[in-house]
Amino acid sequence: MDFKGLPKIELHLHLDCSLSYQVASRIDPSLSLEQYRRDFIGPVRCHDLADYLTRAEHGIRMMQTPRQLEWVAIDLLEQLREENVLYAEIRFAPLLHIRKGMAPEAVVATVNNALSKAMASAGVEARLILCTLRHFNEAESLQTIRLVEQFKGSLVVGFDIAGDEAGYPVDAHIAAFQYARRRGIPCTSHAGEARGADSVREVLRHFAPQRIGHGIRCTEDPALPEELKRQNIHLEICPTSNLQTNIYEDLAQHPVDRLYRQGLSLSINTDARTISNTSLEEEYRKLHDTFHWQKAHLLQCNLHALEAAFVGEEVKAPIRERLVEGYG
Repeated sequence: MDFKGLPKIELHLHLDCSLSYQVASRIDPSLSLEQYRRDFIGPVRCHDLADYLTRAEHGIRMMQTPRQLEWVAIDLLEQLREENVLYAEIRFAPLLHIRKGMAPEAVVATVNNALSKAMASAGVEARLILCTLRHFNEAESLQTIRLVEQFKGSLVVGFDIAGDEAGYPVDAHIAAFQYARRRGIPCTSHAGEARGADSVREVLRHFAPQRIGHGIRCTEDPALPEELKRQNIHLEICPTSNLQTNIYEDLAQHPVDRLYRQGLSLSINTDARTISNTSLEEEYRKLHDTFHWQKAHLLQCNLHALEAAFVGEEVKAPIRERLVEGYG
């Protein structure tokens, strides 16, 4: 099967964790390929999510000026183009990119403008999700959601919370998600990754997101998958990342196939292309080899992803046609 040529949708993709060597060495010409592989790419097995996330710092420090942000955004769109991604939602935390004096508004505007210019030439439709992080305080979370509101009508379409859910409670972020609900801002939330099913229930109760980033540990509570299905909560599943953060021993133990067969809405994503050293082509191949997924499985996941995307039907309709045609 030509996994690379199949059309794809990606909903869970971190900008600062997906720098290619080409763009990293453009920003820092002294960076060797050996250094890049050592620092930017995580080991096949990290101790846990917190260990995995330490690799993100190398990308973040290279994204502190307008030119750097522009180069990284365009580079990621090129990566997506090369494997026939039709639509992607790219997420990042603007407050991580102000170390050299850029205002958060300028950070968002720079990435937004870079993607706007690059979409036509790359042939990839892209949108942005702005992230708060678990270790941020309430003011920082509120600042981030207000940036989403400020950039309404641009490529910014949603709000997320990322980071180490095992290390930080939800309390500081409840106000930001309440703000989002009052203003009808679409939300997703990382959960069910570093902590079990209780973390999924926690964000559903306090944040009321339409989607869950990862969410795979919902299977540790037998009733929860059916509840997610009834509520039509979409799961943004990232198989390789979940193995790398030491949740499962191997892909055969991963619940993605079980959740698919239970009829949940879910998509397949890379999470952090560089840290996990992966692509959607690679993710699809692994699912085919382990669970014998065929084109029908992959098409269904991509249709689920498109349905859950934070854009209107006028954007979805032509992409849906290309998806169905591409899978024959």
